[in-house]
Amino acid sequence: MLTIYNSLTRRKEKFQPIDQGKVRMYVCGITVYDYCHIGHARMILVFDMIVRYLRFRGYEVNYVRNITDIDDKIINRSLENGEPFNELTGRFIQAMNEDFEALNVLVPDSEPRATDHIEQIVAMIGRLLDNGYAYRAENGDIFYDVSAFEDYGKLSGKNIEELRTGIRVDVQEEKTDPVDFVLWKAEKPGEPAWDSPWGRGRPGWHIECSAMSTHCLGDDFDIHGGGQDLRFPHHENEIAQSRGAGSRNFVNMWIHNGFVRVDDEKMSKSLGNFFTIREVMARYLPEVIRFFILSSHYRSPLNYSDGHLDEARAGLTRLYTSIRDIDPGEGEPDPGYRQRFEQVMDDDFNTRAAVTLFHEIAGDINRLEDKASEHGARLARTLVQLGDVLGVMQMAPGEFLHAAAGDGDISPEDINRLIEERAQAKAAKDYAEADRIRERLTEQGIILEDGPGGTTWRWK
Repeated sequence: MLTIYNSLTRRKEKFQPIDQGKVRMYVCGITVYDYCHIGHARMILVFDMIVRYLRFRGYEVNYVRNITDIDDKIINRSLENGEPFNELTGRFIQAMNEDFEALNVLVPDSEPRATDHIEQIVAMIGRLLDNGYAYRAENGDIFYDVSAFEDYGKLSGKNIEELRTGIRVDVQEEKTDPVDFVLWKAEKPGEPAWDSPWGRGRPGWHIECSAMSTHCLGDDFDIHGGGQDLRFPHHENEIAQSRGAGSRNFVNMWIHNGFVRVDDEKMSKSLGNFFTIREVMARYLPEVIRFFILSSHYRSPLNYSDGHLDEARAGLTRLYTSIRDIDPGEGEPDPGYRQRFEQVMDDDFNTRAAVTLFHEIAGDINRLEDKASEHGARLARTLVQLGDVLGVMQMAPGEFLHAAAGDGDISPEDINRLIEERAQAKAAKDYAEADRIRERLTEQGIILEDGPGGTTWRWK
């Protein structure tokens, strides 16, 4: 039985979807005003893994991941750049898709954009006004009345009175209460705006996800996910909005992935330790990045460092090396290992334990006298098929091993040239030169393996 840690109840719970065998899942996607960073990568890969595993376990999954293509950050960046907001978002949506494709991220079943759902957003705000959960301020903005929703703070554990004392009252004097939040912003000069019964304007950020998720998945659905930073206020406000507009529970299970830290410090632009996915992919294979991220449990903090990425590359190299000379063939995986894999993954998607299991399988392969045997093929097939659930182990082993070596300061072409020079040195009985070449490659992290068919190489 699959158990998932529910952020709302703060405990692991047995997963029972609303409709048997079917899962409706919504994840807050990217606000597209800049290149995606390594924190985005963790969130996207965590929920990509969850979707893959749910499907592996036989569920029919309807996966919705939105795009926020209108909000304050987007407008401010477009004004700074002097370009229309939709041209800005179009550029970064394309960049986002390129990054995610490189990371082997599945395309969601639906990818709604906020600007395509203004009608649903306006309709939800109308219901909140009618139900007494919202009010219109003197400046034309519409705010959510937090005091009208008795369960506010349940997801995040926030106390409304403590929130009030920590908010500057002069930030928005038009609010009735400083904890209230905006649903609709009245039109301002130079900003994009849409028609509504209350005049032209644009939606607040929080209402966008409530409207898109319920439009795509219904008023009540199974799983809502996102980064830990979204737990408050974004997800807290989503609950208030959606239930105020008519949802009964809105979401049964909330899943949040942990923060990314850089060398044990919080990642931020101000600290200068902020890395885009593209910057990291320029130095490491996308599959190495994916393996690094999923080698930790999704709820734990993830400490990003070159050293940890190097360890991930070495670990993935060991897995690929174990199956390098084996044809996995067609068929079922080893039943014992599949059962153990399901046991650890059923325990709140424990990918860390799954990766440990992968290394155990590789160890069993390496101990075989005849890797090409039926047993060796079944173990290799098991590693490939279970690896696919995490989105790894899908390259040809030789292709990965050569590409991984190319992550460093020496190219595969240079390695092959040096191997040829070493062969010539050995043929000329210049063993000192042959040893010098081997040592040079060893310093670069390249292991040479001499065999009857010649010399092959792999990354250490």
